[in-house]
Amino acid sequence: MAEPRVICLTNGAFAENCYILADPASRDAVLIDPGEEADLFLRRLDTEGLTLRAVWLTHAHLDHILGVDRVVTETGVPVYLHPADRPLYDAAPEQGAWLGVRAATPPAPSHALADGDRLPVGQFAFEVRGVPGHSPGGVAFIGQGIAFVGDALFAGSIGRTDLPGGDAALLLRSIRDVLLALPDETVVYAGHGPETTIGSERRNNPFLTGMVKIV
Repeated sequence: MAEPRVICLTNGAFAENCYILADPASRDAVLIDPGEEADLFLRRLDTEGLTLRAVWLTHAHLDHILGVDRVVTETGVPVYLHPADRPLYDAAPEQGAWLGVRAATPPAPSHALADGDRLPVGQFAFEVRGVPGHSPGGVAFIGQGIAFVGDALFAGSIGRTDLPGGDAALLLRSIRDVLLALPDETVVYAGHGPETTIGSERRNNPFLTGMVKIV
């Protein structure tokens, strides 16, 4: 059975994971969370002979959107973002000033993501599921036995909730109701750090086993 190809490109000062998700048959691809090093992403797409069709954003914190402007300028592809994160997205220059990074306002999103949307990548489809808590409009892209979760869940940890719009209780509920409802063998691709699986996090993640309490 055909499977999508996932290429992880860890980049920039924040060690953010940008993902190329591609259909090997059609050579269609999307970029998920293009961070700081837009040239790296564009070169890799060219090297792999892939045609970029869209930019999907799990959320709009600066480290996940710094490359959107350059990628869209070069390719003209549409940008998909949940509207609850639009204020963060439009405030990219202010986010940059807070972090000591120069950032322009990225181009306006083309599509407003909603829970339950199905997005195509060649012959494959991925479902949009809301996982707010790290940010108001955080989403995951789930399908084909894999989940791109942004900064909601990490190997051994969960997303921070001390930034504007963060909500610790809501994030835990999102993880438990949406992500932990997936099969244990689901591969998790997070916004930072290594890949993991739902089963591994269910068994070992101290935030989910109750070993670490957040308030």
